[in-house]
Amino acid sequence: MYRDFNHRFILRIIGALLLVEGLFLLSAVLVSWYYKEGQGTTFLISSGISASLGLLAMSVSRNVNPVIGRREGSVIVTSIWLIFTLVGLLPYLISGSIPSVSDAFFETMSGFTTTGASVLNDIESMPFSILYWRSLTQWIGGLGIIVISMALLPIFGFSSVQLFSAEATGPTKDKIHPKMSETAKRLLGIYIVLTFAEFVLLRIAGMGWFDSLNHAFTTMATGGFSTKQLSLAYWDSPLIHYIIIVFMFLAGVNFTLFYFLIKKKYNKITGNQEFKFYVLIVLIFTVLIGISIYNKEHPFNFATMEVLIRESLFTVVSLITTTGYGNIDYMQLAPIAWVLVLLIMLVGASAGSTAGGMKLVRVLLVVKYAYYEFKRIIHPNAVFPVRYNGHIVREDVITRVLAFIVLYILIILLGTVVLAFSGMGFLESLGGMVTCISDVGPGLGTIGPAYSFSEIPAFSKWFLSLVMLVGRLELFTVLVVFTPVFWKK
Repeated sequence: MYRDFNHRFILRIIGALLLVEGLFLLSAVLVSWYYKEGQGTTFLISSGISASLGLLAMSVSRNVNPVIGRREGSVIVTSIWLIFTLVGLLPYLISGSIPSVSDAFFETMSGFTTTGASVLNDIESMPFSILYWRSLTQWIGGLGIIVISMALLPIFGFSSVQLFSAEATGPTKDKIHPKMSETAKRLLGIYIVLTFAEFVLLRIAGMGWFDSLNHAFTTMATGGFSTKQLSLAYWDSPLIHYIIIVFMFLAGVNFTLFYFLIKKKYNKITGNQEFKFYVLIVLIFTVLIGISIYNKEHPFNFATMEVLIRESLFTVVSLITTTGYGNIDYMQLAPIAWVLVLLIMLVGASAGSTAGGMKLVRVLLVVKYAYYEFKRIIHPNAVFPVRYNGHIVREDVITRVLAFIVLYILIILLGTVVLAFSGMGFLESLGGMVTCISDVGPGLGTIGPAYSFSEIPAFSKWFLSLVMLVGRLELFTVLVVFTPVFWKK
């Protein structure tokens, strides 16, 4: 039986989430007061606006039917990312740190989608509270605004599996608890513990308190915003680099595997094909990038080998997890390295992680499907079902995966044309599309790791902001909202 679109309940959930954003904004007031930089009013006003809008939305949507379906879930998830961004850009505008609306929207959307593309050219000149909020937007968006909020929504008296379905990444979703709110709480707990562990280790390794906290936020979110213009290249410390590498890698792992680790279900980890594929891809591309970095003129000894391994491993893990930290400028390498970089960006890390990209499980399923197609040509009467983690994958899942990858590539190609028409060069257009739809950060050419997005046209910034959102929410969640069939009864 047809059920009317539940507009009022959507409004009520958005209102509750705006109250949550108001609390996050309020935390930046403490940072401003601690550093005595006079930005407390900026965040009090921003928090007040967020809370007021939230209370207004909840007050006009009282006594609603707390039932939503997939359509409402898609609308909520898409709209909350936009609304969070519109509210989240207020500190940049009010403080004058980023006076342009286009730039402020781009920077905030890049934060919440954990892309890490930035318009800033002098990060160190920014107030501490602004840098804190910039990093916090990535931490909020890392595990997903919706997944984080689902752990808090019961406070307001509601929760729904449809939100998790709309936001969760990848074709497979491992349940660690029958109730989605309990699943969200466990994932959020793991996320917080890993963030705190990295914060402590970075501080021990010699990074300052403020820098350690911010990098812990943006590493676990696989976001890549740094408190330094040179990113991680600012710290000439192998220990700091290795700590970052480890936690970037962990952030690219399916978070349910950490839960299985806690529960000592080691067979769930050792038998996970995506995790094995993840390790294999990292090792292969580290060797390939290492070869492109190696300079024959340098003496071959332990010290140069260690630097070579660290730089190539850092680059690969940073890009495959779509974190986007920089420790070298890969645009200074041979063009073959640019191709490798684009491939790494496209692939992404594990489903169920905070990383972007197409997700390794999709790539793995397509590789298996293609392999079995060759076998079917040789043995046309034989049946070769695709198996994943010991289970047969249904044909409709394979079809959805193929459709996703085709659409992913098609959007990149069309977007590259759009950006080229807007005035960007070919390298910048292609690199911009790949890095933004995969939510990585640095692109190619003049938007590479040594530069920013500040000089691209305003239209390109708005367009790429939309691309970030589409990529973060796995294409269909956003695009389906713009189809006529979505709004039909």
